Amino acid sequence: MSSMREHLGRLFAYDDWANREVLATLNQTGGRPPRSVQLMAHIFSAQRLWLERLQSQKQSLPVWPDFSLDECEAQAAELPRLWKNYLAQAENVDRPIVYKNSKGESWVSQSEDVLLHVVMHSVYHRGQIATDMRAAGFPPAYTDFIHAVRQGFVEEV
Repeated sequence: MSSMREHLGRLFAYDDWANREVLATLNQTGGRPPRSVQLMAHIFSAQRLWLERLQSQKQSLPVWPDFSLDECEAQAAELPRLWKNYLAQAENVDRPIVYKNSKGESWVSQSEDVLLHVVMHSVYHRGQIATDMRAAGFPPAYTDFIHAVRQGFVEEV
């Protein structure tokens, strides 16, 4: 049985792969449709926001930034390393964190729940991107978790 830290590391490895697959598809379409790029920007901004909350840091980006595709690529290059470092250095992944949401409301959440939320939030928005791309006449990236595992993009534990 793998540890929770290993399990989360695997999920974040999948998330990194899936985000890069979507970005590659968006690059092939010249950044179309624009709403898909906006959703990718939101995924990256939200990931940074949650990492900052976990590390008791001030929010550095708006929840819905106006990133170009190149800026999304830059985030995609940096965030996986930051998450990997966080998971490697976190003393435990079940400690509570205190934070304020984007409405200014105070909350306490278990860090494990936040980490799972980060991955699931990205999956949710990648699904919206797939729908958006299909509606615009473009084939979306194939980012199913089981596909990533079967193809060796995410190592089995």
